[in-house]
Amino acid sequence: MQQKPQGKRFHRSNMSSQDEFPQDLCDDGGLDCSQTRKQRTGFVEYRQLPLENNSDTSEITDMDTVLIFPLMEVKLYKRRWLMLFIFSAYSMSNAFMWLQYSIIGDILMRFYNINSMATDWLSMIFLLTYIPLILPVMWVLDNRGIRDVVVVGAAFNCIGAWIKTGTAHPDMFAMTLFGQFVCSIATVFILGIPSRLASLWFGQNEVSTACAIGVLGNQMGIAIGFLLPPILVPNVDDVDELAYYIRIMFYTSAGLATVIFILVVIVFQEKPELPPSQSQAQARSTPPEENSYMSSILRLLRNKPFMLLMVSYGLNVGCFYSISTLLNRMIIDQYPGEEVNAGRIGLTIVVAGMAGSLICGIWLDKTKTYKQTALAVYVLSLIGMVIYTFTLNLGYLWVVFVTAGTLGFFMTGYLPLGFEFAVELTYPESEGTSSGLLNCSAQIFGIIFTISQGKIIDRWGTFAGNIFLCIFLLIGSVLTGLIKSDLRRQQANLQQAEVRTVSPTGSVTSGKDYGATATVHWQRQT
Repeated sequence: MQQKPQGKRFHRSNMSSQDEFPQDLCDDGGLDCSQTRKQRTGFVEYRQLPLENNSDTSEITDMDTVLIFPLMEVKLYKRRWLMLFIFSAYSMSNAFMWLQYSIIGDILMRFYNINSMATDWLSMIFLLTYIPLILPVMWVLDNRGIRDVVVVGAAFNCIGAWIKTGTAHPDMFAMTLFGQFVCSIATVFILGIPSRLASLWFGQNEVSTACAIGVLGNQMGIAIGFLLPPILVPNVDDVDELAYYIRIMFYTSAGLATVIFILVVIVFQEKPELPPSQSQAQARSTPPEENSYMSSILRLLRNKPFMLLMVSYGLNVGCFYSISTLLNRMIIDQYPGEEVNAGRIGLTIVVAGMAGSLICGIWLDKTKTYKQTALAVYVLSLIGMVIYTFTLNLGYLWVVFVTAGTLGFFMTGYLPLGFEFAVELTYPESEGTSSGLLNCSAQIFGIIFTISQGKIIDRWGTFAGNIFLCIFLLIGSVLTGLIKSDLRRQQANLQQAEVRTVSPTGSVTSGKDYGATATVHWQRQT
């Protein structure tokens, strides 16, 4: 039996970022060493591995190669937290405007002399606007960058808020709807940003937490939207007094939107000078022609695990949108005159969801169990919705607070889970594109569920409307269980973190890598 060839195995632990590859590999391995590792931007390079002089080369194949993964310099900047805070504040301002009408819908129906469907459209306009505009906004995000998208969105948010300041009059419903439409355009520039911002600025062990905090800003705005309007606009009979209270609410939100817009223009940055992780470094080194916008969307639409996630995410978040929009009607139907408590129940849902989002983000960073966590949270959302449905009409508000908080913890906590799971399934596609498609699904289902549940409530009552949502949460749970867990971003980071060497006997060893990573594949000979 012929002796197995002995190849050269090397480890780069003693190489700096400026070192060149070993001279023996350069001389007889055919490797171009005219460039340092820092100058090499390709993801992988294949070179033939030199064998011993007495080795038989007649059976050498492509498996006798060395696979080199150049590691790039990465760095975490303290100002990443400032970028995240500014975006969260901007998202919070816009989310407040989404719900500032619906939670006091019964008051506005009397003030503007409109029906319940017109009141619902003051919130649903945000969902409808998103659907036709998301594709062009994703193109802007991919071609112009995150800063331009955030600045334009903050501008629309500010303009829409100031338009509404002049609509506190019973004859100005059309204009207040137009102001909501302008604010809704800003939403298209917001919802897909958290995962993109987290990837651009945060390291691999904190990216899920950062995404959760980005979503947290939106949830904080929703919470304030549930809490403040019933306090700022009490249910008084005098129309002029009511107009005064509505005007205060509008000017408060406009002032905040203006401050945030100024901060975004002055402080918000595109990305750090050095990437925060190896996966982001690889994404930066990818030629632009390989990231064509339309080809990226087509690849995502052919990605079966992502498509399953897109539908299941849309079902879950669509249910949340419907509950948020119709919460005032559901509570007032069972507990007349409890407008303030309706807002507090909404606040409980979102605050519990904020805690759930943050805990899920930290959990993902620690465990990387994306599918298992998503499935568990989804099933618990279904259970929470069932409990909420069967306890809403018991006549005890404290029970509603408890069950609504439980529902919110899991249902709202699912939001960052979906974003991060999508990034893992679709890497190296743009985070903004995958998030945008998820949100588009959520807006479509949100409109369908809000209109359908509203009609069911009007005809058969709140219980039937909530059962309607439970059915679709069950469908979403099944779809989530069918998703194949292909964590591509984690694989990219792991490839850069270890050296895996296959010995002639087939055993595998690994070690931490501090320079260019080399993986040697051997062909056995007998």
